[in-house]
Amino acid sequence: MRKEIRDILNENDKRLERINAPFDPISGEGSIGERTKLCLSDFSVPEQYIPVEMEDEPLIKELSQFTSIEEYVNAIYEDAGCVCEDMECEIAKVSRKIIRIRIRYDFAFWAALLVKIKAKGGGADVHFILNRPQREKLVPLLESYRKAGMPIRLVLLKARQWGGSTCIQMYMAWLQLVHEVGLNSFIVGHVSSTSAEVEDMFKTMLENYPTELLYDDDTERSIKEEKWKAVGGKPNIHRVPQRKCKIKTGTAESPDSARGGDYNLVHCTEVGLWKKTEGKRPQDIMQSATKGMLYTAYTMIVLESTAKGVGNFFHREYMAARNKSSQYDSLFVAWFDIDQYSLDFKYKHGKDVPDAVRGSVRYMHNPDNLEEFAEWLYDHKDDTSAVDDRHESGAYLFNLWMLGATLQAIHWYIVERASVDDSGIMYSEYPSTDIEAFVNSGANVFDKSQVEKLRRSCQTPKFVGEVIGSVPLGGQGSTDGNNNTIRFLGDKRLLDDVKFVDDTQGHLFVWDKPDIYDGDEIMLNQYLVSVDVGGRGTKADWSVIKVIDRSWMLFGEKPVVVAMWVGHIDMDLLAWKAAQIARFYNDAMLVIESNTLETKDKDRVVDGDQTQFILLQIKEAYDNLYARKQSEEDIKEGAPIKYGFHTNVSTKPMVINTLIQAVREQAWTERDAGTLDELDCYERKQNGSYGAVIGQHDDRLMATAIALFICWYDMEMPKMVKRTASCVSRHKQIRILRP
Repeated sequence: MRKEIRDILNENDKRLERINAPFDPISGEGSIGERTKLCLSDFSVPEQYIPVEMEDEPLIKELSQFTSIEEYVNAIYEDAGCVCEDMECEIAKVSRKIIRIRIRYDFAFWAALLVKIKAKGGGADVHFILNRPQREKLVPLLESYRKAGMPIRLVLLKARQWGGSTCIQMYMAWLQLVHEVGLNSFIVGHVSSTSAEVEDMFKTMLENYPTELLYDDDTERSIKEEKWKAVGGKPNIHRVPQRKCKIKTGTAESPDSARGGDYNLVHCTEVGLWKKTEGKRPQDIMQSATKGMLYTAYTMIVLESTAKGVGNFFHREYMAARNKSSQYDSLFVAWFDIDQYSLDFKYKHGKDVPDAVRGSVRYMHNPDNLEEFAEWLYDHKDDTSAVDDRHESGAYLFNLWMLGATLQAIHWYIVERASVDDSGIMYSEYPSTDIEAFVNSGANVFDKSQVEKLRRSCQTPKFVGEVIGSVPLGGQGSTDGNNNTIRFLGDKRLLDDVKFVDDTQGHLFVWDKPDIYDGDEIMLNQYLVSVDVGGRGTKADWSVIKVIDRSWMLFGEKPVVVAMWVGHIDMDLLAWKAAQIARFYNDAMLVIESNTLETKDKDRVVDGDQTQFILLQIKEAYDNLYARKQSEEDIKEGAPIKYGFHTNVSTKPMVINTLIQAVREQAWTERDAGTLDELDCYERKQNGSYGAVIGQHDDRLMATAIALFICWYDMEMPKMVKRTASCVSRHKQIRILRP
């Protein structure tokens, strides 16, 4: 067996071992968070693995010094100078105290011991045992906020059949019934039936819940106490009197029912299905439901849904959370994180496969023995074409392996994929990544598996800030040392003494600062700065400046993204900002998109035909500015040089095809994950044009595409040259040595 195949099989065994690792929520073995062992031979669970936070509880500290509760009780009575006359009763009291303490620290224990929910498919109610995604992803995230004393704010993108909504609801109930008295919860469903299901879930749980545990003391209580009471005759509001809390349900269909009030915990379900209608927008319903909630501990807002397309409220909120630009966190669970989506291999050896099956398309994409499948998967990892519309490419399937799926899970996916002839259905129903979940079109321009490979080089920027010159950009009204008003338009001082300043609110993300050449030689044609022009308003396209280091090409290696600026800014200020960044990066080649009114590409419209006027100003101060190649006719007629890269219906396919090739060949090193997100959401429209899916942007993508096209086809190779007077002049701004 080849080493590569043996490595895959060994890794698969490790993944299966982790998936099948023991999990016992009652004993605590394999449960959530860091655990410590507590052994008490006469407790109902003689060996417990309790959360480490419990060690600080006085009772637990004392019990840890003994091997049994009886031994502990005897020690207490001996210290008091008397003898315990009813040891069984004392052991029971201590046991109840242990349980009361543990249910405050251990959600998985509380859920398994005290919560019963309706079984899927009917039948008797069942104990709520956390499944793998719940205990490995969702609950640890919620607990990290609670333990830190922070408010919980989460946008949850659900795959199907893992109980995300149920877990959210039960976690809210845990906070209400165990942690704090007076926490009110509000559940807003897509339709009334959804809200009713959630309400019924809570009611079922309370029916089975011990009444005495609804109180904070050990006093015995009547089992006949009512635990679920309607409030004011309203069918959608109930209260748990023992906890002084309310549970309200509402629907997005009825905005009046979705008005909040004094609520601490809000759970909005299937938000992707909330419709925008006249006088009723999802964001308005959301605002109404959460109105008045403080940003404090033991408050919780969760928006959860399956992906229902792009551009809607849920998609925008998820992407904002994912990009860390809102107060919410994001969570996604892939299909292969769900244990039921796995299929064992029927045959251990290829010789056992029936002749009728061997050689068929189904078999070649779905061998029935593990070793043969691992070999097929590895050998086809670079195949980007599928054999038909019911199969994925070998590259896509191997990428599932790289994402963490087991061979058995990929086996299941192949079988399930053969049931539909549209990849978009699989991406929507069984997404492998959160971006894929929203993109349910089969017309993607870039192969997802190849894009995923590019993600391996993405990094958090080392620096965040801005590049500034000796006068402020856009600084009308500022004065110089002689009290003269500074006018920035055409002022060459904008490019004097440029330097990088750290600023956490800055728009420039830097992975590598420019090289310095302090000897007799310098490198020419090293850096390239590409600019995609957006709009000035906050709802317009983003303006993007991308910086690429080409020095690696001297050694046969790939160009590398070293910096990126993203923001909304007037077009003239953007051009000067780009020139400052280009000057900072050793007088880099500056390529600014220069669309005009004659452009027929509606997706690239900017604020009128100002580009040549602005670029001519830049040229006066910065000479390494990209100019379009002139035709022989233009040269003969003495036509003026036109600066900037003109993106239109002719050049756009050219640069996009270059980017397609670059993705396929992994021909550059990308640092920005957001750029790759845009690649994942880029599609070929029905009219044959290219563009982002509805609700997404392609600004970073276009800046990258233009940069790579110029990098390979319109710039000389980098080269080391002797420093000359002109070189010294052009590179006088070089000041920073890459670490």
